[in-house]
Formats: sequence, C-alpha cells, structure tokens
Amino acid sequence: MAQPTIDPTFYRTAAEAAAAPGEELAYVVAFDRAARKNDAMTVIDVNPASDTYGQVVGWTDVPALGDELHHFGWNACSSALKHEGHDMEGLARRYLLVPGLRSSNIYVLDIASDPRKPTLVKTIDGETLSAKAGYSRPHTLHCGPDGIFLTCLGGAEGDDDGPGGIALLDHETFDVTRAWETDRGPQHFHYDAWWHLNQNVLISSEWGSPSMIEDGVVPELLLGQKYGHALHFWDLAAGAHVQRVDLGAQHQMALEVRPSHDPEATWGFVGVVISTEDLSGSVWRWFREGDEWKAEKVITVPAEPADPDLLPPALKPFSAVPPLITDIDLSVDDRFLYVSCWGTGEMKQFDVSDPANPNQVGSVRLGGIVDRAAHPAKADMPLAGGPQMVEVSRDGRRVYFTNSLYGSWDDQFYPDGVGAWMAKLDVGPDGGLSIDESFFPHGDEFRGLRVHQIRLQGGDASSDSYCYS
Repeated sequence: MAQPTIDPTFYRTAAEAAAAPGEELAYVVAFDRAARKNDAMTVIDVNPASDTYGQVVGWTDVPALGDELHHFGWNACSSALKHEGHDMEGLARRYLLVPGLRSSNIYVLDIASDPRKPTLVKTIDGETLSAKAGYSRPHTLHCGPDGIFLTCLGGAEGDDDGPGGIALLDHETFDVTRAWETDRGPQHFHYDAWWHLNQNVLISSEWGSPSMIEDGVVPELLLGQKYGHALHFWDLAAGAHVQRVDLGAQHQMALEVRPSHDPEATWGFVGVVISTEDLSGSVWRWFREGDEWKAEKVITVPAEPADPDLLPPALKPFSAVPPLITDIDLSVDDRFLYVSCWGTGEMKQFDVSDPANPNQVGSVRLGGIVDRAAHPAKADMPLAGGPQMVEVSRDGRRVYFTNSLYGSWDDQFYPDGVGAWMAKLDVGPDGGLSIDESFFPHGDEFRGLRVHQIRLQGGDASSDSYCYS
C-alpha cells in the first residue's frame, strides 16, 4: 500500500523543523481600533533575496467591522503526526483560523492556491460558538488531539463574564463541536493553553473576564489583585482539571504559556505582566516534581524610574514605567527565551539552556512609553508602542515582532497613538540581537490599521508541538 503524502511542513522533531527551509512570508493580522475599516490579514515578504523584502505583498479584508483580529493559528501542524482520527492523505498546513477577540467571529483563510492572497472560505459566527461550546471572545488556538483547541476568555453570550474555557473545532470542517472541559475544577479565568503532548498534560493561564479587559486595565481591579494569577494543569485526554498553581495574587495577569518543544519534557515558561508590589514583570518556570506541578519565578524585570510628565495618566502617580511583559516566545531548540517588555520598549533575550537559571544575553530597544526609541531605518521618527507579539523562526536565527497589544490598552498606555510597525532581529549563534535595518514595514503600508500577531510560513516557534524526541 502506498504511504500517504505528508505535508513537508509537518516535522517529527524540533531538530528537523530547525533544519527545514526558512520562511519566505509572514502573515500578520491588522485591525481598525475605530471599527470603521475592515480588519485584515496582511502578508509580508520576509525573503532577504526578494525585491519586495520587508514590504506588504498581500492583503485580505474580512467582511465584518469591529472584529479586532488578535491571535490566530494553523488548522494543522506537526503535532498531527501523532493525533488519531486524521486522514493524513491531503492533510496540510493550509488554513489560517483567525478569531475576532471583540466580535467572537472566526474566519477561515485558505493560503494554498496563492500564499500571498489568503482567501476567505468559511466564517463561524459568535452565536454559533456560544450555542455549541458555551464560550465567547476566542483568543488562541492550536491543532491538537480531538480537534482544534480554541481558548476563549468569556462564557456564553449573555454571560460574557462566565467561566472562559476551550472550545473544540472539527479538524476538517472547522465546525464547533463542544466545550473541551469535562471537569473545570476551580478554573474561571482563561487566556492561553498549550500542552506536554506526550505527557497527556494541558497547561492553561489566566488574564481576566471580558468586562475586566475590554476598556483597558481597571486600576481598582489591578490594585485589588483581581486579575488572573494562576496556572492550571489538566488531563489532556479527559478534559479534566488536575491542579491549580497560584503564582501569588500580586503577580497579576499570567499570559503566554510556552512549554518546552521536547515532547518528553515537563517544564515551560509563563509570562506575568505586572506585580502590584513594585510594578515589575516576571517570567515563571513550571515543572513537575513527582506527581505535583510547581512554579517558580526565574526572571524579574524591574520598573524604570520616569518623569511623571512623560507618563500616561494611569502611571503618573508611580513615577515609573513598568516593563509590562505582554508576550514571551521560546526558540524551537529550547535555548533562547524572548521577553517582550511593551512598556519600556525592550525585547530581552535569555539563554535558558538551564531553564531554572536564565541568563540575559541580548537586548534591543524600540518604542517604549518614555524612550520612544526609533528604528535605525527611520532614525528621525520616534516610535510609539513597543515590542509586543514576538515570533521566532524555526531555526532560531530570526525574531519578528509587532507593536500593538490590544486596542483599548494601546489607548491607555500610549494615549497619543501607537501607529503600526513591525521589526526583525537577527540572532547571533551564541545569542545577541541586532536590528535588521532593511526590514521595517510601518505606517501607511498598513492602511491605518494596527498590527498584532505574526505567523511564519511553514510554522514557527509558537505554533508547533513535536511528537518525537
């Protein structure tokens, strides 16, 4: 019997992924904060040999207004090599599933016929998501066992602040099938989720319910330590809660979870936005000790003193700018961790060869609430926003990031506007970062929209989990 044709971008191991040909395109979502223009999927040329390197070369509008496209992901990835229920013949990393964080709509874009011109082939509206899974405000998705896992911040329509959770979508039709959880335990807030696939463990994190985030940070809730501050560990096959690990109420907003790419590992990192004690941000390592999951703080990034006249109203009383750690990303070889400090405008690079003892080896500054550090390609243009959504190439040699966090939060911390820009860093063999001066899509190239998450053609560090060591 002939062997099924396997998508060449499905990699059995992290090493195989790193050795594959590099990306030539990046997909970047763009949204209109005013909800007067259509949000869009943009396509960026990231091939240095191309005449259009660093330029927007593709654009696909979505039909509704006010979606606020945010995070998105592939219909299938390398983890499909070990899932049951797939017909591997014809299964491919072909579709991008793109949720609207405000509208709860989900758009399915086909990139197969023309990778520079994604085509809308299906829309799943918020009413359907609510009716079939009991959730709203879809956020992050991964291709996984049983279906496509879609994390959601809110409960069903009419109960937006009800428990958030994970909706399952069919691998092939993308129909919403059900809520993933069979036993929620104490979990209420939701944000991100990923897994140790071979260990039958899912890890989820906490931000806040929709009313707590949609109009910006609520100072009373933050200082009252009401945002999420815990990790949850689940039985992946059963959908059952196993353990809650509290990071401490002062460590507000536990966001991106980045498990080791080694499928036999039982550790990973989560970023925490801010401490109510001293405005620092932090990164925590989770690990399993016997039958128990634990977490420890391994990176602390302090706030920086600042002239109150240079700060937005929410920060003036503190005379300091917090780093605001809003994204982290772990290279495919598990060697380097990247930490986005959106408030101070810094991208930090840590060597995490010893995950319990990270060592900073690189740093670049662009934007920032106070510094407004310019890109070398446009040295006379102060930048608003800062390093935010970060994506790392499979071989670990390139780091891309955009500058917008979430519309209302942009307005709160950068009240004079954030604009739109994207940057690329080159990584030295032993660490260290340098800005690629020839890569700087910005401003009018994005037609007045703000830019958020990035996905790289063929997969990237935050979209694939591998099945084999």
